[in-house]
Amino acid sequence: MKSLSLGVLFAFILLSCNNNGKKDTSFLPKSLGNINSLQVIIENDLWNGDVGGVIRDFLAAPADGLPQEEPLYSINQMPPSTYTGFARKNRIFLHVTLGAAEEVTIKEDPYAKPQTGVFVTAKSPQRLAELITENKNKILEAFKSSEITEKQRRINISLKKLDSLQDRLGVSLKMPSAYRTALATDDFYWFRKDLKSGSTNVIIYEVPMGLIGKDSVVSDIIKIRDSIGAGYLPVEDEGRFITEEAYAPYLFNSEIDGKFAYETKGTWEVKDQYMAGPFLNYAIRDEANDRYLIMEGFTYAPSETKRDLQFELEAILRSAKIK
Repeated sequence: MKSLSLGVLFAFILLSCNNNGKKDTSFLPKSLGNINSLQVIIENDLWNGDVGGVIRDFLAAPADGLPQEEPLYSINQMPPSTYTGFARKNRIFLHVTLGAAEEVTIKEDPYAKPQTGVFVTAKSPQRLAELITENKNKILEAFKSSEITEKQRRINISLKKLDSLQDRLGVSLKMPSAYRTALATDDFYWFRKDLKSGSTNVIIYEVPMGLIGKDSVVSDIIKIRDSIGAGYLPVEDEGRFITEEAYAPYLFNSEIDGKFAYETKGTWEVKDQYMAGPFLNYAIRDEANDRYLIMEGFTYAPSETKRDLQFELEAILRSAKIK
């Protein structure tokens, strides 16, 4: 009987792994959840105390570059006792508990697929707060990567053909078919998706490498995008499409298709008019072609929240392949 039980166990282990020794997830249910919708599993007293405060400080912090404050993630909290069945299908979650071990573990597809779960365990509330603080960048990166991948998967369902873009500017993108070509020249592309009120937009062009200096990155990027706005983006009543003058954009170092890129987030405006919105700009250092390839996504949606609209644009831009 003992040998039979061992045999059954061994067979189960084999069936639970694929040919590469990885966990078989074919039996898992499909995950659920809107983009940037985060589930936090934590006891109510911890959530209402310092631990919950630490979590909210970085996961519900205002997203960068938006004209009005919107949280980085829309958070739904629940105690562990209710985290069963259907509740375990949310695509991204943070599971925080008191326990004997002290660890932060990131797991892929623990209860559904695709799914990213971060498990944090510590012996005291103080140590939970410390562990979360120490690992917040790793946690943010895990959730961001998961959501970009999911958004790109959804985009891939129906893609727009962009053959001329690759021929003329040497870059390919995975863009939803809902976008139309607003303008296409040998050196400038503008794609637009109409919304109920407004639009989301992608523009792509190139500039010589020397136009962005190492000691003047932000000011140089502003000069470039303001000149492009004045020359290519028509607005009503002869207004000028420029970077908002009141606030300096956020600047980060990033990477697109393995190439270094300056990532700039901020707000655009139409000079002397009540038109404004967020933008996300990548200046990609393409040394092989002695240029910076500029890709930008911007939104005009005066009656809508803009976090998820900008997130779609980021997913599009991050799909770029440069030849």
